[in-house]
Amino acid sequence: MRVGIYDIDASALERIRGGTIPFQERGADALLTAMLRADRLELSADPRILESTSCVVFVIGTPIDEFLNPKLTVFREAVAALAPHIRKNALLVLRSTVFPGTTEVVVELFRDHHKEVDIAFCPERIVEGQALEELRSLPEIIGADTASAGDRAEALFRRLAPSTVRVSIREAEVAKLLTNTWRYMKFAVANQFFMLAHSAGIDYNNVLRAIREDYPRAKDLPGPGFAAGPCLLKDTMQLAAFSADRFPLGHSAMQVNEGLPGYVVAAMERRFGALRGRAVGVLGMAFKAESDDPRASLSFKLRRLLLWEGANVLCTDPYVRDDRLVPLERVLVDSEILVIGVPHRAYRDVPIPPDRLVDIWGAAGPISL
Repeated sequence: MRVGIYDIDASALERIRGGTIPFQERGADALLTAMLRADRLELSADPRILESTSCVVFVIGTPIDEFLNPKLTVFREAVAALAPHIRKNALLVLRSTVFPGTTEVVVELFRDHHKEVDIAFCPERIVEGQALEELRSLPEIIGADTASAGDRAEALFRRLAPSTVRVSIREAEVAKLLTNTWRYMKFAVANQFFMLAHSAGIDYNNVLRAIREDYPRAKDLPGPGFAAGPCLLKDTMQLAAFSADRFPLGHSAMQVNEGLPGYVVAAMERRFGALRGRAVGVLGMAFKAESDDPRASLSFKLRRLLLWEGANVLCTDPYVRDDRLVPLERVLVDSEILVIGVPHRAYRDVPIPPDRLVDIWGAAGPISL
């Protein structure tokens, strides 16, 4: 297929045109090089590029506001800007997670612009960093309320996905939110279990081993760690808003996961004494391992809390680009206490004395706090 990319960020388009992926994605660099050589990829910051296609895929973000409610402004602005350039009877596919009912609003917005189109909601369910593998290995949900939109969307994704699951638009929107919320809640349960045992002076390494060892019904219990990123918290809060805030489990999951950095700092003070004036190094600032994405990373929340307690904080990450970060070698030499914020593989063999190490992930050995 010949593919066009439209984006308002001209600098990102220039990087792609020059053969550089703007973010870390396994295998994407080689694929981009091949597609540029094949001349099957067109990039433009001009919305008129959309006039040459009958299939448009929207991947614009869906943020929440300061009150943790969904913001629909981004779709209203996008439709207003793009509707004049979208063909009549084109297929529009929404990929980003949306508040239930958003796709119906988009349908009405296009009608207000006197543009008849087929619209489907086909949520992205890939793990960041593994898109090329999972696009071809996971079923694709096809949310459509008309046979035409559903059939056309299925025909598109059958070229990628091994199978499709056909539901209504609203069902697809809710399914995506529930998927991310379920994952976020599982992490919250794991973190609550860890804090419960640790606060009682119990070695959670042994507890977790006792639960999991040769016991199939506990294999899906995650270990503790910072649960964050651009989707899990946001989608849990969107689901809470959709339920008119009658979702106490979701709010509890948020309190547990967002509260873990504070628990870590308090435990560090009990273990090492007052942190004021002491040098603390944080290893890993992305929101998850082997990622360059720092969005909503709880390592930055940990940094703020440590600074609030008066510590001198040095942070490092092999992937994240941030002027506040310093090389790993400096962090290891200049820090009295070292905290693994993200379990990047690069930290597994770093020689850190156990009496200086805080590792709730168990990335460098047993869980230690």
